Amino acid sequence: MKRRDFLKYTAPATILPTIINGFSIKAFANSPMLAALNSAADNDHVLVMIQLTGGNDGLNMVIPLDIYGKYQAARTNIAIPEGKVLRLDNYVKSGLHPAMKGLQQLYNDGKVSLIQSVGYPSPNFSHFRATDIWLTGSDSNEVLSAGWGGRYLDTKYPGALDSYPNADNPDPLAIQIGSIVSPAFQGAEGSRGMAITSATDFYNLIDGVMDPVPNTKAGKELEYIRLIAKQTNSYEKAIKSAAAKITAQGAYPANNYLADQLKIVARLVAGGLKTRMYMVSTGGFDTHASQTESGDTTLGGHAKLLGGVSDAIKAFMDDLKGLKASRRVVGMTFSEFGRRIKSNFSMGTDHGAAAPMIVFGDYVMQGVLGNSPAIPDNTTVADNVPMQYDFRSVYASILEQWFCVDQTDLNKILQKDYQRLPLISGVACGVITGLPDVVNDDKHLITNSPNPFTNATTITYITGNGNTMIQIFDTMGRLVSVPVNKIHSPGTYTITFDAEYLPTGVYYARFQNGSVQQVRPMLKVK
Repeated sequence: MKRRDFLKYTAPATILPTIINGFSIKAFANSPMLAALNSAADNDHVLVMIQLTGGNDGLNMVIPLDIYGKYQAARTNIAIPEGKVLRLDNYVKSGLHPAMKGLQQLYNDGKVSLIQSVGYPSPNFSHFRATDIWLTGSDSNEVLSAGWGGRYLDTKYPGALDSYPNADNPDPLAIQIGSIVSPAFQGAEGSRGMAITSATDFYNLIDGVMDPVPNTKAGKELEYIRLIAKQTNSYEKAIKSAAAKITAQGAYPANNYLADQLKIVARLVAGGLKTRMYMVSTGGFDTHASQTESGDTTLGGHAKLLGGVSDAIKAFMDDLKGLKASRRVVGMTFSEFGRRIKSNFSMGTDHGAAAPMIVFGDYVMQGVLGNSPAIPDNTTVADNVPMQYDFRSVYASILEQWFCVDQTDLNKILQKDYQRLPLISGVACGVITGLPDVVNDDKHLITNSPNPFTNATTITYITGNGNTMIQIFDTMGRLVSVPVNKIHSPGTYTITFDAEYLPTGVYYARFQNGSVQQVRPMLKVK
């Protein structure tokens, strides 16, 4: 390996690089979240995160059927025909893209939860910054150096954890398949990552095969770095041992990059590796143009992407079931942002705000959380899907309900007390979570009158026990006001929202009480 390549693709190493089935794998020994998860509960639960890079168009993935006319009017050139939408058992308000038959079957088997309109206040539309926000769990106006997992370890286990692997923890606590160390696993002391770009480089490294080094000062430095790198491959034996235990797996779709990655994850999980978290990814979701085919909107680039994700997840879960390891795994998809409500003239969609997330697994509670996204009668290019759920609520729910983390630690990890959602059965942690049932979507928990209004409107809301919050967003997803955020007794309340300082247009009032939320469109006119 050339010196510049080695220095470029390696870092201070507490990470194991290895190759299985042609993919480079990084093992995170001191990932803050993962080390804490290891002692959070005495279980062998695994979380698999699937990153859809580029910004997935959620409106053409989870298609609103109850407001199909508004959806079709906003997307005349890319809307999926109503008759082609895949229906979900016992749910009539929305369905899946026709390419997602695998996910449809998993949903109908009771193993999928769809979470509508996940985002955060005042979203950022830069791929790089938005990705950073999702991986670190930051607000849009702050930059965090540690990932959301890193803060967990800092809270639970202060100080450096440089004693891994050891007799009690011989396996890596997190593995990312790919070549970039995720900021989600960044600890307070910086990255402990090491990336190898090819199988040849890896095997040369672990077998001690080295390109000759020049008899110079720089050559001696390179030789020393190679020696240190070789000493860091502490997890190689554990990963190889786990992979070797699985000699046959189920069928996976061919020419599917995500499926190839998930096949490795299934192999390691079923092989008994105690790794807590895996990160995989698939790209191409930045669909500004040619998102669909003009003659058939069920086909095209986005259909291939969604079909690939759906087929890969279905094959992964089938494989885990055949290997008797499916009960160890919960998976989730995420993307750095969604797309705008209105399609553009290039048969595509531009950077937007909120989008659905998919959570899947044997212990996942079947359902669709939230309403179909609010779509104005006359959409403009500025209209975004309003946020219903904060993405950090999903993190908090998985940490609490799958990794059994208590609320005190959750508040420290995520820096705020985010609402928890009914995603995973209480059986997973041996407890009943106590989360209330999701309210009937037909019950209006927040209304306003008059609507439309000129300068002010009266907001009426019905709440139960605990903290109640009302946020007001504009069509760009920017948070413009928080008129209510306090503890209530159960009852019906009213407030006057003074919007005299705001320009005319559509606004969204978001109501939140515990795990329950609703969004109300409001129109300010002259």
